[in-house]
Amino acid sequence: MRRGFVLGKFMPPHAGHLMLCETARRLVDTLTILVCWLPDDPVPGPLRLAWMKELFPDCRVIGHDAIVPQAPEDDPGFWPIWRDIVRAAHPEPIDMVFAGEEYGARLAEEVGAAFTLVGPRAFEICGTAVRADPWAHWPSLPGPVRAHYARTVCLHGPESTGKSTLCAPLAAHFETLWVPEYGRVHCALNGFDLDAAGLVTIGRTQSAMTRAALPFCNRRLIVDTDALTTAAWSLMILGHVPEGVLDDCPFADLYLLTDIDIPWEDDGTRYFPDPADRRRFMAACERVLEEAGVPVMHVRGGVEERLAQAIAAVEAL
Repeated sequence: MRRGFVLGKFMPPHAGHLMLCETARRLVDTLTILVCWLPDDPVPGPLRLAWMKELFPDCRVIGHDAIVPQAPEDDPGFWPIWRDIVRAAHPEPIDMVFAGEEYGARLAEEVGAAFTLVGPRAFEICGTAVRADPWAHWPSLPGPVRAHYARTVCLHGPESTGKSTLCAPLAAHFETLWVPEYGRVHCALNGFDLDAAGLVTIGRTQSAMTRAALPFCNRRLIVDTDALTTAAWSLMILGHVPEGVLDDCPFADLYLLTDIDIPWEDDGTRYFPDPADRRRFMAACERVLEEAGVPVMHVRGGVEERLAQAIAAVEAL
């Protein structure tokens, strides 16, 4: 059995890291990836460890968080220290060490392994540049990292205020995805007499759909309502927000609150045509946003006006 070893910070993982680890795993039977971090790193170590475990589920991915020298010039005992770290993480004999830089040759020598230098010029990218401007390096970021650096924009407001109408053109403008409203689908399948259990299902499913879409979006993700909108619906239907509606709710980076300054239209799925109820619904939407402490931008006027306001607000993110 051929055993391989990769060491790195992966801060954050990018295409160069993926090429390194993917090459290594194809050349050995088992691959160990050691993710190292210090307490003050700009990207938390446990987060990077989780990313690498998600990206390489068939590898042994281990974290190392001890404060140790980071370069040979930092400590005369640098190589013995790191030899002991590697042996503790990988007590079995190592056949091959893989790295994208030449330091790997000395590490391989220390642990008695062969060295393979993988694609040092294949990707002109470094973690420092990615951290400085992740959106500029978007094509080089894997899904879990994209989900971290993406920005979510939620269309939020009472029924019949143009949320769904705005989503598609807004997403098209930014060449990205949009997540449809789950509540409408749920009611079409299960009926419109919503109780606490139904509202919890809607809120949690909407949150799950948003999280599932984030790795595939183009820098921004547009969502047609989220669990906060479900919370406003709960206030209207039940008078309170049931426990569980907001569980694991990923709050958006911006909420576009659609105003009730356009006529109410009955599309067969609407509940509250009375103007007083519309005002009460608007107040409920504002209340849940205020209680959540999230960024809000009001959009008003006709369709084109709302789209222009929404585009300007999203561009400011």
